[in-house]
Amino acid sequence: MSAVSVEGRLTKMDNEEKTCSVSNSGGIEGSLDRLLPSVSLGLSPRKRTTSQCKSEPPLLRTSKRTIYTAGRPPWYNEHGAQSKEAFVIGLFGGSASGKTTVARKIIEALDVPWVVLLSMDSFYKVLSPEEQLLAARNDYNFDHPDAFDFDLLTHTLRKLKQGKSVKIPVYDFTTHGRQKEWKTVYGASVIIFEGIMSFADKALLQLLDMKIFVETDSDIRLVRRLRRDITERGRDIEGVIKQYNKFVKPAFEQYIEPTMRLADLVVPRGGGNMVAIDLIVQHVHSQLEERELSVRAALASAHQAQPLPQTLSVLESTPQVRGMHTIIRNKETSRDEFIFYSKRLMRLLIERALSFLPSQVHIVQTPQGEDYEGRSFHGKRITGVSILRAGETMEPALRAVCKDVRIGKILIQTNQDTGEPELHYLRLPKDISEDHVILMDCTVSTGAAAMMAVRVLLDHDVQEEKILLVSLLMAEMGVHSVAYAFPQVKIITTAVDKKVNDVFHIIPGIGNFGDRYFGTDAPPDWSDEDLDEPSY
Repeated sequence: MSAVSVEGRLTKMDNEEKTCSVSNSGGIEGSLDRLLPSVSLGLSPRKRTTSQCKSEPPLLRTSKRTIYTAGRPPWYNEHGAQSKEAFVIGLFGGSASGKTTVARKIIEALDVPWVVLLSMDSFYKVLSPEEQLLAARNDYNFDHPDAFDFDLLTHTLRKLKQGKSVKIPVYDFTTHGRQKEWKTVYGASVIIFEGIMSFADKALLQLLDMKIFVETDSDIRLVRRLRRDITERGRDIEGVIKQYNKFVKPAFEQYIEPTMRLADLVVPRGGGNMVAIDLIVQHVHSQLEERELSVRAALASAHQAQPLPQTLSVLESTPQVRGMHTIIRNKETSRDEFIFYSKRLMRLLIERALSFLPSQVHIVQTPQGEDYEGRSFHGKRITGVSILRAGETMEPALRAVCKDVRIGKILIQTNQDTGEPELHYLRLPKDISEDHVILMDCTVSTGAAAMMAVRVLLDHDVQEEKILLVSLLMAEMGVHSVAYAFPQVKIITTAVDKKVNDVFHIIPGIGNFGDRYFGTDAPPDWSDEDLDEPSY
């Protein structure tokens, strides 16, 4: 689609897409202070000594406020399948044209949860020793399409758009190489992708839902590049000017400027053009509204009067188990007794769950010199993941029976306006995709929070058949919801209650487990799984 230059007005195309260039008064904007993608929690997390991989919190510091991009609504339907992709905005323009400043303005104006900024600068190719020498002499062309790893870039952006977890290389401009540690990025409602060659690859272009060209005078771009490369990248002024005249300017004329015609919107003067920013934000909001889902309502109306699934295992209701349930369900039970008998049930529940892990024949020799044919775990690792906050109470039981088990955490809360679960925080161990995962939550009513947690694990490439969901108490609705969406997930619980009331409390239920265990007061009209926030 061609871009039409219009001062302050829209030109509406036949296919209802809007293409324009909007001008507004404004000067050169400052740089993006800090934008960290993935998840965030607006509370100080407890300090842990366990070795875990934590996605960096996405926060945007501006002159007015700090925006925490947390609270990701469902990105999947009641079947557990992804039903909406992230909306991808491509920002394109010459070097130092103000693309990052425009991205900052868009994010600040959008004020929506889970925005990820992805820079093309992260995807420069690893240079050979000969190319390293050229780069040191400012004789390597970083402004040519061949300088970028488009295969890795396209693969990464496609996975991120699909809601998957990705690892982003960190490029060091002083050494012209990638750092050893890559950033983990996960989850986005909106992805803003910016780079000088954003429109140079056809496969990459097809992933962009909105294409924006940032147009800035060449003299301003040169001044910005001089300031950036000298202060931030350790270059000298002669080298910067040499590189600009030899590579940057010719590349702009040959590869960048001609692709302006592909843009849906041309933004002159970058971040100061608030008319253009407002138009972009309006369009993105309209797209997000069209993609909204109502998962909890769909779960509440599905799977009525169906038999319990075969993937469900309920702890045998022995007199001991029945007696412990009698105590913890009794509203008159003291907090000390509630904790004591809950822990007893948790230990039995975890032991039961471990019996579903794969095992193999293992022959050992006894002290008497005789062979004993036993069993041993047949897998790489076992990882526990708790759904905060109530699920965290099950961690001691897991640690008591699994030596050196790794622990991850997921925080899911209910949005009180929409009634939908929202993902606020996650901390998962490295290489969790290779593990058998025990997912822990004390109560499951509709299954909305459990489904979101399973979806998070799947997005981190954990195999569905390697996930075990363990819960002290579940409602039939929650069992059906999880089993229908994820038929290979094994579900283990100590009891299943038949009903859920109109505010999603399990009936007869156990009350709010987190409040009874931690001794806190529950806000009115919140369900058991809704209140699983951290107790910091």
